[in-house]
Amino acid sequence: MKAQVPDHIKSIVPYPPGKPIEELEREYGVKNSIKLASNENAWGSSPKALEAIRQSLSNLHRYPDGSNYYLVQAIAEKDGFSPDEVVVGNGSDEIIEFLVKAYVEPGDEVITSHPSFLMYQKVVQVRGGINKVLPLKGMCHDLDAIISSVTDRTRLIFLDNPNNPTATAMDPGKLYSFLSDLPESVIVVLDEAYVDFMDDEVQIDVYSLIKNSKGRCGVVALRTFSKAYGLAGIRVGYGLMSAEVAGYLHRVRQPFNVNQLAQVAAIAAIKDSEFYGSTLQGVREGKAWLQEEVEKIGCTSYSSQTNFFLIDVKGDAAALYEAMLHKGVIVRSMKAYGYSNVIRVTVGTTEENQRFLHTLQECLQNLGYIQ
Repeated sequence: MKAQVPDHIKSIVPYPPGKPIEELEREYGVKNSIKLASNENAWGSSPKALEAIRQSLSNLHRYPDGSNYYLVQAIAEKDGFSPDEVVVGNGSDEIIEFLVKAYVEPGDEVITSHPSFLMYQKVVQVRGGINKVLPLKGMCHDLDAIISSVTDRTRLIFLDNPNNPTATAMDPGKLYSFLSDLPESVIVVLDEAYVDFMDDEVQIDVYSLIKNSKGRCGVVALRTFSKAYGLAGIRVGYGLMSAEVAGYLHRVRQPFNVNQLAQVAAIAAIKDSEFYGSTLQGVREGKAWLQEEVEKIGCTSYSSQTNFFLIDVKGDAAALYEAMLHKGVIVRSMKAYGYSNVIRVTVGTTEENQRFLHTLQECLQNLGYIQ
């Protein structure tokens, strides 16, 4: 075959998906493993969402609502926006893709940070745009460096807040000042996948930023149902933005981009305040306990505004990851992100947290990282 592929496509490194738990168990000879590597909801999914899915199964021969009408209405009511300021996607990842499709031409620039969510840069590369990637400063977005890098070709700036993988949040005052200094031609995308877990005092007032964008840069806020609502498996997220920006995103959106089960589940999950509240409480309590306990055994835990946190394990993180994997506890090594002695762990249930801590201490001792 002699089909020509552009160089910017050839150079893309595919996103590295993890193996299914069942396959890892087979390879490593373990059973009853626990996965604390992907920042998922350890308490499952909203019971109301699961019931909505069951009731919708008889309609799978029909196409889903191409406008996401009822889901958009539910989101708009929940967040205080107008329906024409909401765009729903197959995960918030798809909203990222819409933004790049709508605003970035080959040769245009998009600014991101490293480390942060990998898909920002990949989508820009597919489009033929130029990625300007700036290192974090103190595990936070370096807003001064970012604004110094803006040129007349800059179209988008992606800021995951809180950041993944560091779990840090930006200072609201510094962010507001940063936004006021940007040209009107730039759109800042605040990826708030973990906003539900943030302390109130560090949350950004995206409502005011989006509603009052006249004379300054536009702001888009991304949200997801994958974390606090426990719907990662059906992929549904959304963006909040001005009606003008939303209108352009709808021009590049496929008509049936969110499947029927995702729509009904998300609507039901919004109404399930009991499950949502218990999830937040479980994360708060579990994180506080875990962070205190890992300090007791000689590690250093980092402050977190998410349902995960980083741990300095005082030795090679990749080796620790492998050791824990052999005992059926799956975490994430941060070595590939430049933090060679750091792992990332998702807060789990009480039982999962206890097993993680026991396995962590055992593996740290076996590797000689602690006494």
